[in-house]
This record gives sequence, C-alpha cells and structure tokens, in this order.
Amino acid sequence: MATARRGSPVRRAGAPLIRDLIIVAAGGLTRELLAPLRATGRYCPVGILDDDPDRAGVSLRGVPVLGPVEQIKAHPAPAVLVAIGRGRTRHEVVERLADLGVVEGRYATVIDPSVTVPRSCVIGPGSIILAGTVLTADVTVGRHVVIMPNVTLTHDDVVEDFATLCAGASLGGGVRIGSAAYLGMNAAVREQRVVGAGAVIGMGAAVITDVPDDEVWAGVPARRLDGRAPW
Repeated sequence: MATARRGSPVRRAGAPLIRDLIIVAAGGLTRELLAPLRATGRYCPVGILDDDPDRAGVSLRGVPVLGPVEQIKAHPAPAVLVAIGRGRTRHEVVERLADLGVVEGRYATVIDPSVTVPRSCVIGPGSIILAGTVLTADVTVGRHVVIMPNVTLTHDDVVEDFATLCAGASLGGGVRIGSAAYLGMNAAVREQRVVGAGAVIGMGAAVITDVPDDEVWAGVPARRLDGRAPW
C-alpha cells in the first residue's frame, strides 16, 4: 500500500483526492463547517489555529487547536480556510496569513453537499457556502465570502470578497453586495440594488434602494440608522 507524508494529498483507489486542511478560528462557524467538510470528503481537517491562548491544546469536534495564527509556518502543506463570521476581521486575518507566506492557491472552498452550483456560477477561493443555499444562474461569489444556511442568490447577483450573508438572506436578480458587507438573518434585497462595501443590513430588513458604503440600515423598508457600520 502506498503511503504519503503528513500534509500531502492522499488518493485511495477509486476515491477523490483528499487534502489536509487547517482552519483558522475555533468558533461557532468552524463547528458548523466540520460536518459538511467531512461529508464532502475533499478535505480532512487536521488542526485549528486560534489566537486565544486558552484554546491552545483543546479539541473541537475531534480537531486539535494547535496554537495562534503564526503556527501556520509549521504547517506549510495543508489547505487553509478562515472561518470567521465578520468580514473585516476575516480580511485582516487573510492579510496576516499572506504576510506569513500563505498564497491564494492554498485556500479551500467549502460548499455543503446539499448545494447545487450551476455551471454558470462562480465561487471564489476561501469561500464557505452552507446547507440549503440556492444559486440560480450567473451568480458570482467572490473570495473569502461566508454564506450561511438557506440563502437565496438569484440570476446575475454578485457577492464581493469578504461579504457575509446570514441565514435566510435573499437577493433579487442583479444585486451587488459590496466587499465585507454584512446581511443579517432573513434580510432581503430588491433586484438591481447595490449594498455598499462594509455596510450592515439588519435582521429581517427589506432593502429597496441602494445602500452606501459603511452605513447601517434596518427596518421595512430599510432605512439608515445613526452611526457607522461596526464591522
């Protein structure tokens, strides 16, 4: 029987390629990820990196927390996935990892087995799409995007890098969600509208006009709230 070095991709006879995976952040999103990761059979989670010193040495669903983000230097072979819900924080961590030598080609893309991705749709590296999400036609999802369960993306939607769409969010056709924007649970965006970069849309909001960058909107119909987006 052929053997492989730790961290090297492994292919068993008649089976798809399985690659070791390091996950960054030991939070709730990582716990949600582990089941679809194991179900797809494409990646084997071998460790988690987290800057919280209290988490070092513990195990999350059987996966050990290896230490802070800088420990990625000790693991040059596995694929990498940043499992952080806040887009701006996710962006900051990806930039840290770049400084530590992690290139874009190392990032895994994880799509729950329940999700069908039509040929006309594009999903960027480092993105996470959880169960029940629907993509119809010509949808573009950027890099390091997090899409929670039961999101609906219809024709010609564009979700830019580091955006977060929470459970049940729905986009009409031709919507653009800006970089690191955050849509709360069950928020809806009317067709052909733009949600600006860094904007936050509250839970259950109905967006019927364009939302500028970095603003917080909520309500039905959604209106601007005082203050800038906290994320």
